[in-house]
Amino acid sequence: MNLILVESPTKCKTIQKFLGPDYVVKASYGHVRDLPKKSLGVDVAHDFEPKYVVPLKARQNVTQLKKDAQKAEKVILATDEDREGEAIAWHLVKALGLDEGKRQKAKGKSVERIVFHEITKSAIEEALKSPREIDQKLVDAQQARRVLDRLVGYKLSPFLWRKVARGLSAGRVQSVAVRLIVEREREIEKFVPQEYHTIEALLQSSLINADNNADQRGKIFSALLTKIDGKVLDKFDIKTKDEADKIVKDLDGADYIVQGIDKKEESRSPLPPFTTSTLQQTAAKRLGFSAKQTMLIAQQLYEGIELGGEGHVGLITYMRTDSVNLSQESLKKAGDYILSALGDKYFEQRTYKTKSKSAQEAHEAVRPTEPSRTPESISSHLTPQQYKLYNLIWRRFIASQMPKAVFDSTAIDIEAKSHLFRANGSTLKFDGFLKIYPIKFSENELPVVNNGEKLDLEELKPEQHFTKPPARYNEASLIKTLEKEGIGRPSTYAPIISTIQQRNYVKKEAKYFCPTEIGVMVNDLLVEHFPSIVDIKFTSKMEDELDDIAIGKAGWVATIRNFYEPFAENLEKKYAEVSKEQVTQSEKTGQKCEKCGNDMVVRMGRYGKFIACSNYPECKNILKEKKDKEPPRETGELCEKCGEGKLVIRRSRFGEFIACNRFPKCRYTRKIKPNH
Repeated sequence: MNLILVESPTKCKTIQKFLGPDYVVKASYGHVRDLPKKSLGVDVAHDFEPKYVVPLKARQNVTQLKKDAQKAEKVILATDEDREGEAIAWHLVKALGLDEGKRQKAKGKSVERIVFHEITKSAIEEALKSPREIDQKLVDAQQARRVLDRLVGYKLSPFLWRKVARGLSAGRVQSVAVRLIVEREREIEKFVPQEYHTIEALLQSSLINADNNADQRGKIFSALLTKIDGKVLDKFDIKTKDEADKIVKDLDGADYIVQGIDKKEESRSPLPPFTTSTLQQTAAKRLGFSAKQTMLIAQQLYEGIELGGEGHVGLITYMRTDSVNLSQESLKKAGDYILSALGDKYFEQRTYKTKSKSAQEAHEAVRPTEPSRTPESISSHLTPQQYKLYNLIWRRFIASQMPKAVFDSTAIDIEAKSHLFRANGSTLKFDGFLKIYPIKFSENELPVVNNGEKLDLEELKPEQHFTKPPARYNEASLIKTLEKEGIGRPSTYAPIISTIQQRNYVKKEAKYFCPTEIGVMVNDLLVEHFPSIVDIKFTSKMEDELDDIAIGKAGWVATIRNFYEPFAENLEKKYAEVSKEQVTQSEKTGQKCEKCGNDMVVRMGRYGKFIACSNYPECKNILKEKKDKEPPRETGELCEKCGEGKLVIRRSRFGEFIACNRFPKCRYTRKIKPNH
């Protein structure tokens, strides 16, 4: 019997159906070893040696897997192909005792590592033909990341407890994300709107088109003022209403003459297939999915969905990737589908090159495993969310193998005295990839005019505008910035965003992130006293160093030592230099503590400000917030259900409603009618 070990039971089901009775597929249920929860778990004095333990929740499964491994002739480690998957495979070897070489060899047992980027029969069979050893360089890179994050978290968090509030924690990469959000908020607060004006002419032709005798007068089109006396206007050249009114006055009585017509063909290329980052960004924009939700659903599609008679089928390739590479087999299958479904005019084979220096070209972009498996053909087997994400991935991949969309573009220059207006128009000539992957674009068909033609002015419209502040980050723009700045890697974007919200450092308002009071305070403390922790370039450089470990250019112990020694020295110094009073700046409230008579002050806690006794910790009195609640309003009606209580109007977070005043004895409620 050959034992194949994967992470999840869903993956087990999908892989098991491809293999014969000689194989048994079992799940590790994720990580089988980790650093302990209640201690540092890193021996700083001895080359940062990690002290791994088997978590309580994994112990029973590990015991069973040990028994299964002892019975097996061969143990095949088939965890994910990224660094984390490589580390899980390595931890399985350690936890199951598979590295005891002499004992295993005596029993004729062998341990193999296989990888694949899609869960299909052909991919599994090919992987089994080409086993390899565990890549220790990838394991070291993942181990270095885990140890670095543990050192920062366990060493810096107690500092925050002492100097700000208990329960706070600091993360190496998450802190940079919080800094981005805090700094954007400050940009918005400091922003001063700048006034500018535009002048638009609404024009129409006064001629009859000789070609088809069609009257063009009905077509009114817009042209913007772009030049005065040959000088190209920039955005802020017309600063005030007085300046705009003067230009309008200067144009009084002007003739609007067509000076030039420029027609050309423009095209728009399809986007490359998805990487982890672009998938998360696009799912946020188009589907409203959070990064965490996108990755959860993508994991389900990758591991396998029950498709009736087909059984469990992996629908997409591995979803944690920064590569846009595509296999020759996938390119052929995409071409076959497009030619049969759409015809040869819609097929153009394309290859894409990954720009990220850390991407591994052996990996692939996120794509469907079988291009002919259309979203519509399997929609009955998918949840609405699974269908939406699969549809997005499938369409993006198919569109990447289609020709450009072609537009006819027209620009008309119109002269009025010494002023030049320009009208721009565009119409779709050939939809190309847009047939499969629609993208928003505006069409504006201009009327047929001739050079030298005099146009009728319908209206001259000066408009006042103000510049807008930079937008707050949403999930898509934050991920885009993290990727651009080299902060984190594909597998970390979703956890980063989840963590900074769970820690109450940022919150979402209408899908946009804004920092909380405690988030601003912690950020400012880290920026002032631990600048390297929240420095974008420094954090990006650390990611590059982790990449160097993964390819064997650097050792993980030396990399951690170079980071940790100056960090630890600075931390010790800051414990002495920084006081809690400096950071939190407690304010007196004018109230006295009812328990001990000392002043009550405003303090900062994990969830924001609260009022407490200044004599803490001797006195632990906290003033609970009294919420001014509007009392229920009587309606003058008796309860229809119990006949005893009076109906009143109450308020919840969803608005007002009618309820019995005997709640909770009577739970009668109803919606408010318009006359209430």
